[in-house]
Amino acid sequence: MRYESSPEKETHMTEAAEKDALVLFMPSGKRGRFPLGMPVLDAARKLGVYVESVCGGRATCGRCQVSVQEGNFAKHQIVSSNDHLSPVGAKEERYDKVRGLPEGRRLSCSALIQGDLVIDVPQDTVVNAQVVRKAATDRVIERNAAVQLCYVEVDEPDMHKPLGDLDRMKAILEKDWGWKNLLIAPHIVPEVQSTLRKGNWGVTAAIHRDMDSSRPFIVSLWPGLKNEAYGIACDIGSTTIAMHLVSLLSGRIVASSGTSNPQIRFGEDLMSRVSYVMMNPDGREAMTSAVREAVNMLIGKVCAEGGVDRHDILDLVFVANPIMHHLFLGIDPTELGQAPFALAVSGAMQYWAHELDIDVNRGARTYLLPCIAGHVGADAAGATLAEGPYRQDGMMLLVDVGTNAEIVLGNRARVVAASSPTGPAFEGAEISSGQRAAPGAIERVRIDPATLEPRFRVIGVDKWSDEEGFEEAAATVGVTGICGSAIIEVVAEMYLSGIISEDGVVDGSLMEKSPRIIQNGRTFSYLLRDGEPRITVTQNDVRAIQLAKAALYAGIKLLMEKQGVEKVDTIRFAGAFGSFIDPKYAMVLGLIPDCDLAEVKAVGNAAGTGALMALLNRGHRREIEEMVKKIEKIETALESNFQQLFVNAMAMPNKVDAFPELAKVVTLPERKVTSDDGGEGGGRRRRRSRGE
Repeated sequence: MRYESSPEKETHMTEAAEKDALVLFMPSGKRGRFPLGMPVLDAARKLGVYVESVCGGRATCGRCQVSVQEGNFAKHQIVSSNDHLSPVGAKEERYDKVRGLPEGRRLSCSALIQGDLVIDVPQDTVVNAQVVRKAATDRVIERNAAVQLCYVEVDEPDMHKPLGDLDRMKAILEKDWGWKNLLIAPHIVPEVQSTLRKGNWGVTAAIHRDMDSSRPFIVSLWPGLKNEAYGIACDIGSTTIAMHLVSLLSGRIVASSGTSNPQIRFGEDLMSRVSYVMMNPDGREAMTSAVREAVNMLIGKVCAEGGVDRHDILDLVFVANPIMHHLFLGIDPTELGQAPFALAVSGAMQYWAHELDIDVNRGARTYLLPCIAGHVGADAAGATLAEGPYRQDGMMLLVDVGTNAEIVLGNRARVVAASSPTGPAFEGAEISSGQRAAPGAIERVRIDPATLEPRFRVIGVDKWSDEEGFEEAAATVGVTGICGSAIIEVVAEMYLSGIISEDGVVDGSLMEKSPRIIQNGRTFSYLLRDGEPRITVTQNDVRAIQLAKAALYAGIKLLMEKQGVEKVDTIRFAGAFGSFIDPKYAMVLGLIPDCDLAEVKAVGNAAGTGALMALLNRGHRREIEEMVKKIEKIETALESNFQQLFVNAMAMPNKVDAFPELAKVVTLPERKVTSDDGGEGGGRRRRRSRGE
């Protein structure tokens, strides 16, 4: 197989390559030759063309849609035709029948290359330009970094004292700074003499020592006085990679940035990526390379923003969920895809940065926080370090909502943790009009309970949809779909407005009241926006959200039972997605248990904050290493009552649990007594707060 970047290279094709098909992807312009019979999606991945695949190539998500541009493209020396793709197969026919496939579109995971092609990747399927909303912290962190810069002036050589230059330097480092038994990074040894002479015998040594019991290392050496060194704190999420560039001397955050995890093109959810590794011999290597390249790219970006030489970076701290953790380290994650979900390594790990292909100072060290359990990773450990439930007197619930929600519950006495497979519904992957948070995505929704008319806000537009000038402002970004925060709000608002029952059934009788209620065969949908595209919330969408929120709530409830508590005192939403969830609507939906809303807060990228703490203070590394050993991991799949808790949590907010704190600010619909509900219906109705 051969990839090309210019027409001139075609004159040098081998005979074997000439038998392959030439495929050009637009609008990226990337092109390459591929063997006949290869899926278009695989060709795109080989070239690094972003084509989203939520289902891992199973032809069920429909996110990998492409179309063929037909004609003679003389400039590219390609004659492209729909006939150069394999005929529509059973998988595509099934998808078209169930979900509908726009005319001219093909599923790239199923369409096989049969000849030269110009492939168009429709921009309405591209979500890689999502809004990365993981910000830095303003927390003050006491500095006790693992790296220290030490300037010394070394005695010049003396024929009467034949001690080597390096040994004299080590002796003065011990005399002036107290460093004993110094080791030295091998790459520095050949450079010691030239560095000493370049600095006129004055040099700055970077000394790295993580644990007090370990021998210190000289990891870098500069001529003269060097008065600044930098570190990286990085959170490798399954969807987003967030990074901070930090001064190791002052603790100042120099620059922060984020990007989408390029592994999304191999499968959006974690299990899809594990499946990709299992089904493709080079799958692990491809994903490891992709994430390391993204880390290097981000390092370049934050260094450019901060005006820093990337080779002045001496220490790096990473957090990640277990599968991202393993893939970043080059470990096959297959065992994490099946019971008993065994980690290859759970403790904290240290490497030379260059061993992980990270382009920074040759002597830079990397530290990865420990993982708590098979699906509760170093990111959960970082969030636990940042928020410190184990430092609290009250019962704190810490939850990171994602495709695999991580839950930590505890106080000074005891901490328990679990993971809950919520799936990608909250990120829009299983929702008919769902998408990631990007300009044009609806992010806030309100529904008038009297008229059932909606109003909403869109990312990139300051006005609500019912305000004058909204349409003109929205024309610049479009209204393209619903992102996670709005998915939660629209379902909760549909419940509060009586559009759906507590069991999540769309009330078809409301068709007589509002044209917003539309029939889809045997079920009904709510029309949120009648435009292009037409945005509806279907019965299947509601069910997907119910399944996701029930999985999360059941996991939380299980931990509460393990702790022997009926309520929690504080709730902390971690992660980028959690930062944009309205706590009130999360509670109406039954995503989290009842709690004083004043005690429910979003804490942003807490995992990244934990990485920052570990970067700037090595004492925090020991703190979380010890704490992780004490956290009790609960495996929800092995708990006999999990299924009943899950069934109860399918209702809104919950079939059996009361929400008295929520009822103080929201008028919950009257509970309907059903044959399988032993509880009483009704209850006092209170005025509903309709804050924006």
